[in-house]
Amino acid sequence: MTGFIGGGNMADALIKGMLSKGMKDIIVSEPRPDRRKYLEDTYLIKTTSNNLDVIKECNIIILAVKPQQMEEVLNEIRDSVTEEKTVVSIAAGITLSYIQSKLKTKRLVCVMPNVGAFVGEGMSVISLCECFDDKDIRTVRDIFMSVGKVITLPEKYIDAVTALSGSGPAFIAYFIEAMIDTGVKIGIKEEDAVTLTVQTALATARLLEEGMTPKRLMEIVTSPGGTTEAGLKVFEEKHLREIVEDALNAAVKRAKELSK
Repeated sequence: MTGFIGGGNMADALIKGMLSKGMKDIIVSEPRPDRRKYLEDTYLIKTTSNNLDVIKECNIIILAVKPQQMEEVLNEIRDSVTEEKTVVSIAAGITLSYIQSKLKTKRLVCVMPNVGAFVGEGMSVISLCECFDDKDIRTVRDIFMSVGKVITLPEKYIDAVTALSGSGPAFIAYFIEAMIDTGVKIGIKEEDAVTLTVQTALATARLLEEGMTPKRLMEIVTSPGGTTEAGLKVFEEKHLREIVEDALNAAVKRAKELSK
């Protein structure tokens, strides 16, 4: 059985994905009664207000709590987590060594999912201790593959991952919002500006997903002396590439500051 400690939005997305792939036997510990009722009614799963119920019943425990709640949760469950239990953290900034300092088991996994999981298009990066083999980690990987793509990287890359795919959706949304706002300013109705921009973003993502490089896509769209060339020239003159680099570096720096 798989258990969640914390029944928030990411747990919600993962449960929905797991059930869609036939993964049942799920229990969630959640302090809010209204949230427990929502999860029970929506997914027909077991819930509890007691975190230790999850530890007792499950071999895979997903810690889906906020980073600032992690210490309290780990202290509560530390005497009940035995060495055969697999514990998965999806909290940003929580390291394997920190969890290992609190729990008896060495079967620890840190995962950085992103908001794309809400629509089955998530990007999750898994970091794990050396005690796992491919068979052991398969179930954990399947859980996160139920809501998108998964890659495994050493934990030393997790701060960069946090910046690129964790914060990335917000960065891309910022650019899209700026395009929509500008579209309105130049005379397009907001509803139409949203449709034009979002559909353009979807098509761009699809082309890149199918293997076209960003450089090739720009070459296809850009004609000498044309509109795209004029717009890209402004990006270069305003040093947009350097601004993006600075933003990602700031996110990496903040991730390092918050990690423990």
